[in-house]
Amino acid sequence: MQRVDLSRPWLAPLQPLLDQALAALDCGASVAQALNSAASRPLCGTPRFVPQPDLPEAEAYESFIARTDSVPTRDKLHDLFNGLVWLTQPAMKRRLNALQAEAIAEAGVGAKRGALRDALTLFDENGAWLQAPAEMSAALRSRDWRALFITHRSLWADARLVIVGHALLEKLATAPRKPLTAHVLLEDPLSLSADQWAAKPFCPLPVLGVPGWWPGNQASTFYDDEAVFRPGRRMPKQASERQASKPQASKPQAGRKPSIDR
Repeated sequence: MQRVDLSRPWLAPLQPLLDQALAALDCGASVAQALNSAASRPLCGTPRFVPQPDLPEAEAYESFIARTDSVPTRDKLHDLFNGLVWLTQPAMKRRLNALQAEAIAEAGVGAKRGALRDALTLFDENGAWLQAPAEMSAALRSRDWRALFITHRSLWADARLVIVGHALLEKLATAPRKPLTAHVLLEDPLSLSADQWAAKPFCPLPVLGVPGWWPGNQASTFYDDEAVFRPGRRMPKQASERQASKPQASKPQAGRKPSIDR
């Protein structure tokens, strides 16, 4: 398993459990054992972690978790971060898993996840939760990157960004690069209904633009890269009027593998 630079600021919300799990791994524990060891002190609402073979071949992963309160876990960094998010954000992970399990019970697994399960998977793999002053939230929603990162830079001291997507955490831990982008919620994940999740209420955020998260972003020119810091989509007036006059047909949203680059 690759080594992790523990000084990275995006890992701070996982401490001290990350240190404890890595110490157990260094002593020969499996990832499941290391996570259970890190959770040995009572932690409200956390599941147990079990070896991946404990998952029956015919049972969906989320359904197994809902039924057994156990998380199948491989000896991979990806699963280590998944477990650490379970330990640090148990209520959120239980909500995501419950919605997944309910959808599977209703419609089965199927070849495509559908809009709700697609959104839940995207956030679970690649999500982040931002609590921030109103000026920052407005700038993020409009993709006004200079306002978000330069004009309101001092307000980041009053904000809290937590990466909860374990695939994104793995990428940041092993190969951090400028295009890595989180799907950010500005609302409390526990407050959203299934329909609200299905609408994918996410804002894209290139996370290495966060002040203090990457040395290069101290220069304002860091944010001039429109391949990463893409401007908000603006529809020409005539096209906008035509679009508004047309009845809106809903399109089924196919499930897809989450992408963590833009």
